[in-house]
Amino acid sequence: MNCGRLSVSLEENGYDILIADGLLDGIGDLAGRLRSDGSTVAVVTDDNVWREHGERLSASMSRADVVFEPIILSPGEENKSIQGLASLYDEFARLALTRGSLAVAFGGGVVGDLCGFAAATWMRGIRYIQVPTTLLAQIDSSVGGKTAVNIPRGKNLAGAFHQPSLVVIDPVTLETLPPREMRSGMAEAVKYGAIRGAPLFDLTASPLEPCLSDVIYECCRVKCEIVSADELDRGERMLLNFGHTFGHAIERESNFGKYRHGEAVAFGMTLAADIGERLGLTSPGVADALRRALASRGIQAEYPGSAEDLLPALAADKKSVGGGVRMVLLRNIGTAFIRSMSFSEISLALESAAVR
Repeated sequence: MNCGRLSVSLEENGYDILIADGLLDGIGDLAGRLRSDGSTVAVVTDDNVWREHGERLSASMSRADVVFEPIILSPGEENKSIQGLASLYDEFARLALTRGSLAVAFGGGVVGDLCGFAAATWMRGIRYIQVPTTLLAQIDSSVGGKTAVNIPRGKNLAGAFHQPSLVVIDPVTLETLPPREMRSGMAEAVKYGAIRGAPLFDLTASPLEPCLSDVIYECCRVKCEIVSADELDRGERMLLNFGHTFGHAIERESNFGKYRHGEAVAFGMTLAADIGERLGLTSPGVADALRRALASRGIQAEYPGSAEDLLPALAADKKSVGGGVRMVLLRNIGTAFIRSMSFSEISLALESAAVR
């Protein structure tokens, strides 16, 4: 089992990722060291996470004599909005947070993105800790400093890069996660293997149940390497968007409610692989390998709607350029690249691809 410490090596904003069972029980000591003014620590969370794990966090804060207050949101993507951000600002003001204060994002990707964006913009930037409690957040969204909210025209269109001061991953929190959320996280793990590491892909594609700590560690290791080389998403980091171009469009078209993020990314990966194969850019059989890997984890791989209907939503994606979009494609499992594609080219490929 891989547990321990990884480092995101950045010139100014580097930080550690701690991975081990039971780390949540020490969060009070870690939070106490990172705040600089002795003010109340704002713990942003949601009802589900607080009900399952709030007692452990509260006990840890009490043992460390850290004054904190939970800001408990209702669960769901709808909170990741301009309105949700404004409500969080109100809470920060009520707690009189200063530039020396600390926020803790205690939950899944929605909580992490929202809390991180609020931390990035409150008093022009305060420190925050990511304490992810879903598999998806532990292997992906908690690392890298991307913070954002959704607007009606698209996902994550309003946001900022604001690196956390620390990421604390306790795999024990996954024991209460519903199976659907676990599958959503595993879809992102398949993505990591598909773009960067054939051994990781084999681990996630195995018919045997993989050790979750190994999956978490390996995904975080890959992301550490990529973010350390490209903090602001101008080159290699864009490869992490494999499956996300269509995935974000699917989430938007379903009003951010029908599909979990990982489910939408799974659909997006197979659509991208089908397009790549049809254009002769992706080796034959890669799309089927993805389908088998996703199926081995119980993840639906085939988008049940019309891929053609997603094209208008693609135009609102952050990666759109002119009359097209920068699409992440695979050459083989473990090797990804970026190709600018016009919407007409994507449309023709979708029409002729064997999208099942």
